[in-house]
Amino acid sequence: MSQTILYARVSTTEQTIEHQEAQAVAAGFQIDEVIADDGTSGVSTRLAERPEGKRLYDKLRKGDVLVVRWVDRLGRNYQDVTDTIRYFMKKGIVIRTVINNMTFDGETTDPMQEAVRDALIGFMAATAQAQAEATKEAQKAGIAHHKATSPEKFRGRKPAFTREQFDQAQILLAAGQGHSAIAKATGMNRNAVIRIAKDPAKAEAGLLRWGL
Repeated sequence: MSQTILYARVSTTEQTIEHQEAQAVAAGFQIDEVIADDGTSGVSTRLAERPEGKRLYDKLRKGDVLVVRWVDRLGRNYQDVTDTIRYFMKKGIVIRTVINNMTFDGETTDPMQEAVRDALIGFMAATAQAQAEATKEAQKAGIAHHKATSPEKFRGRKPAFTREQFDQAQILLAAGQGHSAIAKATGMNRNAVIRIAKDPAKAEAGLLRWGL
């Protein structure tokens, strides 16, 4: 007996598996099972390498229907998406998309229909890659902007001591001075002295992130 499986993939907190399933049901799909990868990047990880995605290769049988929100759920880039779709079609598995309600299967033998189908697969895969690359570039631009305008978000809280105070504290700690005495001698907060004593490497890393 054939089955209809929805494969969902989410990689950010702005997406949910439940939302993708609700979209499929609203589009008229009767889903027998949902297989999903949560927190998995589709840009860097092939379907067969994802924890749940690889299950599809063992679970799907001839006559089954694989439903995805869009073809970008199936691969990292143009070549990956087209290879994945053609692999499943050769196995007799029908692939359907929620967006635009597209259907891809390997049953047709008419050369014209095959040509149209393959051209459409290529176009959709290329579009998916272009969208992924555009999103990646937008994210890079956003990160660069925030690094310039809100450096504390990416570098953490600015150290409450200078490089000179850090060096002085290190010397006094090595000499066996107490935290309170070091704080008084260097003008530092006692808690800052304790943090340096507990993990000097971490404290220095904070200075380096801020160029101190």
